[in-house]
Amino acid sequence: MFKVDKRAHVDAEGNEVLTRSLASFLGFALGDALGAPAEFLTAGEIKARYGVLREMAGGGWLRLKAGQVTDDTEMSLCIARAVCRSGCWDLSAIAGQFVAWLKTRPIDVGDTCRRGIRNFMLTGRLETSPNTWDGGNGALMRMVPVALVTQGNDEQLDLRAVEQAHLTHNHELSDAACRCYGRLLQLAIEGRSKSRLRREVDSLVGEYPVFTFEPYRGLASGYVVDTMQTVCHHFFRGRDFEECVLAAVNQGGDADTNGAIIGGLAGAFYGLESLPARWLKKLDRRVMREIVELSGKLVDLSPMGKTCKVSNTWQV
Repeated sequence: MFKVDKRAHVDAEGNEVLTRSLASFLGFALGDALGAPAEFLTAGEIKARYGVLREMAGGGWLRLKAGQVTDDTEMSLCIARAVCRSGCWDLSAIAGQFVAWLKTRPIDVGDTCRRGIRNFMLTGRLETSPNTWDGGNGALMRMVPVALVTQGNDEQLDLRAVEQAHLTHNHELSDAACRCYGRLLQLAIEGRSKSRLRREVDSLVGEYPVFTFEPYRGLASGYVVDTMQTVCHHFFRGRDFEECVLAAVNQGGDADTNGAIIGGLAGAFYGLESLPARWLKKLDRRVMREIVELSGKLVDLSPMGKTCKVSNTWQV
């Protein structure tokens, strides 16, 4: 499915960052596509229909093709395109990509995301007003490219996470989840242990006890707290990429977003070789090619990428 140009001169640290970054973005898209047909179903309904949803089935309320992604991946790609074409972080360019995407009449758009994008179209403002009802996971689902392009600088991560979030979601819990998840991604890309990642989540729970996920309540809605609880519960219990993603997706609820978010984290942690070949084979080829192209560019633009000799030599 993928191969590396063996002639490329890539130091060990740079190669690890590059491959785990690519695995994170691809893992995110795989979780999105796998979970899409189960969105809004309960765990019981999934069991009755699929037994266990293990394959790229397509269908669902959006009537998707097998391997087709949703707004989770599409909005993440909007951020990646804007940053790579600008050569730097450009919030106006990101907002512009969101507008261009919305004008294509995508198959699915969250209400809060739609409202935030239209607000920018009408006013030019790059920050939506705070809203106690905007605690959804629509900003959290866009964090993979943000984590990649800020790899190596915690201050940049915290700043960019909130900036992109506030284009559509201006909520304290959303902000906190975005910062924590971004840091989890970066730690996983650096090859850190699960115990180190767990300490990061424990810090979040210490500051915001509402994110406590033990005992797990089994809620998998689009509320950002439910999403973080679902992702953390299944990630820390899972033993490999596939187990993590399957557990989250088969929980039901906001299955595509929960699957995408845990897929991004598990991909970064377990690496490129952990991604199931049968899922990659089904993934939309256009999406895959763009992820391969943009993930390497994001790493190159990151603070860490500027200190590591990395080369985007992946081929689909």
